[in-house]
Amino acid sequence: MFKKTFYTLLIGLFSASFVLAQPNTKYNAEVDALLKQMTLEEKIGQMTQLTFGIFSDNSQPKFNIRKDDLRKAIVQFNVGSILNNAQDHAQTMDEWHQMINTIQDYATKETRLKIPVLYGVDAIHGATYITNSTLFPQQIGVGCSRNTLYASEMGRLTAMSTRATGVRWNFAPVLEVGRSPLWSRFPETFGESTQLAQEMGVANITGTQGKSVADITAVAACMKHFIGYSGTNSGKDRTNAYIPETILRDVYLPPFRSAVNAGAKTVMINSGDINGIPVHANKKILTDLLRKELGFEGLAVTDWEDITKLVNRHRVAVNQKEAVYLVLEAGIDMAMVPYDYSFYGLALQLVKEGRISEARIDESVRRILKLKYELGLFANPYPEKAAIPNLYPKETDQAALNAARESLVLLKNNDATLPLKKGAKVFVTGPTANYMPSLSGSWSYTWQGTNTAFYPKGAQTILQAIQAKNGAANVTYKEGVDIKGEVKSTDQELLVEASKADYIIVCLGEDAYAEIPGNIDDLNLAPSQKRLAAVFEKAGKPVIYVLAEGRPRIITDIEPIAKSVLLAPQPGTQGGTAIAEVLFGEVNPSGKLAFTYHKAPNDLLTYDANYSDVVPENGNLSANQVGIQYRPLYPFGHGLSYTTFAYSNLTVSKTQLVGEADALTISVTVTNTGKLEGKEATDLFVTDLVASVNPAYRKHKGFVKNTLKPGESKTITFTLKVSDLTMTNAQNITLTEPGDFLIHIAGLEKTINYKK
Repeated sequence: MFKKTFYTLLIGLFSASFVLAQPNTKYNAEVDALLKQMTLEEKIGQMTQLTFGIFSDNSQPKFNIRKDDLRKAIVQFNVGSILNNAQDHAQTMDEWHQMINTIQDYATKETRLKIPVLYGVDAIHGATYITNSTLFPQQIGVGCSRNTLYASEMGRLTAMSTRATGVRWNFAPVLEVGRSPLWSRFPETFGESTQLAQEMGVANITGTQGKSVADITAVAACMKHFIGYSGTNSGKDRTNAYIPETILRDVYLPPFRSAVNAGAKTVMINSGDINGIPVHANKKILTDLLRKELGFEGLAVTDWEDITKLVNRHRVAVNQKEAVYLVLEAGIDMAMVPYDYSFYGLALQLVKEGRISEARIDESVRRILKLKYELGLFANPYPEKAAIPNLYPKETDQAALNAARESLVLLKNNDATLPLKKGAKVFVTGPTANYMPSLSGSWSYTWQGTNTAFYPKGAQTILQAIQAKNGAANVTYKEGVDIKGEVKSTDQELLVEASKADYIIVCLGEDAYAEIPGNIDDLNLAPSQKRLAAVFEKAGKPVIYVLAEGRPRIITDIEPIAKSVLLAPQPGTQGGTAIAEVLFGEVNPSGKLAFTYHKAPNDLLTYDANYSDVVPENGNLSANQVGIQYRPLYPFGHGLSYTTFAYSNLTVSKTQLVGEADALTISVTVTNTGKLEGKEATDLFVTDLVASVNPAYRKHKGFVKNTLKPGESKTITFTLKVSDLTMTNAQNITLTEPGDFLIHIAGLEKTINYKK
């Protein structure tokens, strides 16, 4: 359980615990034999990754490949990897095959050693860049589902579709823990719980890679972005994070450790800084922590243009050559350049000058070649005919719909306003009501996900789904304001329509966004949308909010207007259908918040804030008395149902744990006390009552979901190991400290003790 600290790191001390996993020796002989034949130029070419966009004329209705430029990259510069697509939008399978075939023709027919090219794409919540594909909820919605099945199915079905196009590398999943709701990539995380990121991440990787990445139904997963990317101090993308090692190890590291143990083939590196040092130039993180401690043997790739940014943004390198030196010295295997050959030329110079050894280059090239062998690229680099029928797996629509249903979180339901009776007269308004991008978010047919032209014609907006479910004659609609804030309807027009309805459904939220374009300065919901909601304060009809958003936009001042609030955390292309099903009672909501829904933009405590953040200066709270200084609008784990559940009989198999290998079983009974069948997600929390470092108020340590019929009871069990109780102390040693721990589930508590 102890990890001995043995070296000093500029950002703190990293304690090392070397993983003695069995090395993967398959294809070693083939890789070594090929490596011996390669020139230095061919090796560095393999480490270079370019975007396909530089070989394509995007001004054409259909992309045109500039074959001379592509040939130059592969034949002259030996480029080993290409990413993205020819244009920033979804393509047909035939277009994908044209691209992949052209690339591999040059690689296998015109290069000396016939090394195939590895193609990568961001298919983060479905087959992003395939026309008419079905998209799952973003990871934040999967986290709210509390169902690892959907993380696994999203990975599996996305891999099948992606492999059918000829692409064998998916830049997913995101394993960062969503700690800053301002962060534009927050919806790409599984939430603010380390436990959610761990379990969902492993499930997704297992689904993506299958039994073997050589299979025609699997692709290589990419755990990203190692590490601390989501801990940005400013809330802005690709900015500095100040993370002490205690937090780095306890919050951010476990999902990556679990992913490595699960066999993730690749990793993408954090574009930002940790404590002032760019992660992609930090050897202590990329070599000592990732390679030596976690035991990761796979391929490490930079993110977009990150080497250049060491010069012009991070300002830690005087020129591009020094930037290349820094990343090679740190441990990068592949450089996502992505527009030129600067990395190739400068890396070549550095080796010839003796500043970087060829042995260091060999180390990276060996990992790249091995992955290509594992993916079956040397056996057949072209799109596999047997994979073509998997382009649109028949079960995808249903799997995505099921995931969308369980991702929805009923935050409020005063007077049992929901579910609505079919045939009720409803007035629908708001900028997200008839706008697909708000349901799917980033990486949805385009990078930003905002171009509605590429969404499938069969995908329903919230409005369309309500009309289909309730009858178009029973639904009226006015936009009110659009997603950009432009007023589309007068107050009088809105109130006239509202007066004719039994219920007012106000659809609020966000546009789609990705990375830096999604940066915001204020977590508050847009003023134009708040003003729209306020119009109905005295309308005399029940108001229902549907929040289609990827992060908790503050609604505290308008929340009292609504009888019911339904959160739709970017539920994907089946999201409109799922929302209508919940609104009209065909589906009983079961989502639980994967994050804290904050009350104020300057009070952004997470559920696991330290005691000193939560307990008043002269107070002493038990773990159940949440709400003194942790007072969000809706807490982590909150989520209502159309039925009710009661918990009883919390028991532990023993109250004393002894030694580092010990474990106990926790059981609790949950009963459906209502009149409807429902799914209930049960969260397990543990509190370290006294620790040498100010402990978290509580930590999420497990979750399970069950379906219960009215009156039915089930006994739920969790296994808690001593290793689940670890913390990192002031000496940066990770261990379980002796003492008392509080176990709590749904208001029930038990105290246990650990003794060394």
